[in-house]
Amino acid sequence: MSTARGEFSSRFGFLMATSGSAIGLGNIWGFPTNAASNGGAAFLFTYLLLAFSLAYPALMAELIIGRHTRANAVSALRQLATGPVSKKVGTGVGLAGLLTVSLILSFYSIIGGWMVSWMLEAITSLLGLDAAALWFATDAVPRNSLFVLVFMALTIYVVSAGVRDGIEKWSTRLMPALVVLLLLLILYVFTLEGATEGLRAYLVPDFSRVASPGLIVSALGQAFFSLSLGVGTMLIYGSYLSSEENLPLTGSMVSMLDTGFSFLAGLLIIPAIYVALANGVQIYDDSGALVAGPGLIVSLLPSLFDSMGMVGALVALAFFALMVIASLTSSISMLEVPVAYTVETFKTQRSRAAIVIGSTVTVVSLILVFNFATLFDFVVTLTTEYSQPLLGFFFAIFVGWIWNRNEVLKELQKGYAGAEHSLFWKIWPFYISVVCPLAILAVYVQLIFF
Repeated sequence: MSTARGEFSSRFGFLMATSGSAIGLGNIWGFPTNAASNGGAAFLFTYLLLAFSLAYPALMAELIIGRHTRANAVSALRQLATGPVSKKVGTGVGLAGLLTVSLILSFYSIIGGWMVSWMLEAITSLLGLDAAALWFATDAVPRNSLFVLVFMALTIYVVSAGVRDGIEKWSTRLMPALVVLLLLLILYVFTLEGATEGLRAYLVPDFSRVASPGLIVSALGQAFFSLSLGVGTMLIYGSYLSSEENLPLTGSMVSMLDTGFSFLAGLLIIPAIYVALANGVQIYDDSGALVAGPGLIVSLLPSLFDSMGMVGALVALAFFALMVIASLTSSISMLEVPVAYTVETFKTQRSRAAIVIGSTVTVVSLILVFNFATLFDFVVTLTTEYSQPLLGFFFAIFVGWIWNRNEVLKELQKGYAGAEHSLFWKIWPFYISVVCPLAILAVYVQLIFF
């Protein structure tokens, strides 16, 4: 059954695919801008704490469910159900995950399209095609609409090819290139005036801000969004994983790769903000707050690159190539979730499902483009700060309270002999059934009432 559904050919392929899903704009755009807006090092400290104390256990829950059931999120949770009520809840959670990931992809494709456009702007600038470069750099509905179509076409192409020939093949090609580009850019930025001040802001925490409810909510949302949790992405990737793999080890490697990449992205972006300031670029908005969100990537950094002359054009090309790769490796994992559900539930041809679902998401993206000021931030907040952690709560409940614990242990033992004696098994079951749900609910209480 697993072979017919598709399966990753190696641990490296799985790690590149899952890391590609986790390592995306959530790390390069989302994490640094959240850090910049929430006290730099204070946010970094809180994010790392929540990533390993809440996001990693939730990640393990999805991977274990996925490999055990060999199914999409809806079917998987229905399989774990023990009665009609839990079956209905499982169906609802699975479908809510499909809706959430589709909405995330709808706004994500807009940002991914921006990255493609800015990469082309850098290329045309180097070639001296000033009119074309200006068009690519100008924020306008026609440009944004065109590149949503381009970005989604690339995403659909990869997902249509399947697990090994599409997702794994392209992830193993793109992820190493992503890491190399990031490291080269970090080394270059460190040589520029202002970078030291940025490093200080990023690495020296103001612990008085750690208890801020807004910071905690943002850090939790970032941890879940960055690891693609709560929407079935890691569950479906887990369902393509060989039974011989050690799940706790593999899951910890994914978490460390993701958090490590977030940290590296901060080492690039936050020093770059202060380099921009040293170059006379305005890094504060009209209210006096530090520029964050999409404005950081598509306004502040291009201004920095422009101030650097010809070298800036080369750096811009490398940076936006990095952003395009990061965007694409994540978007293919998002589209895979509803595509896998459709293929398995309705016995639809994969390429047809990818085209139909991808086209539907594209239409929603275009609606966001035409109503950007009123809808974009709303959809981002709804999905990443509210929906993802709440869905992660239900995944934890299913594994901790509904699924038989002996069955969970048997699944772990397939690739991890002696799992029952491990430190992971001594801690994780209690953690996923009690600590994670209570912690997520506590954050929601702060979010709603404070």
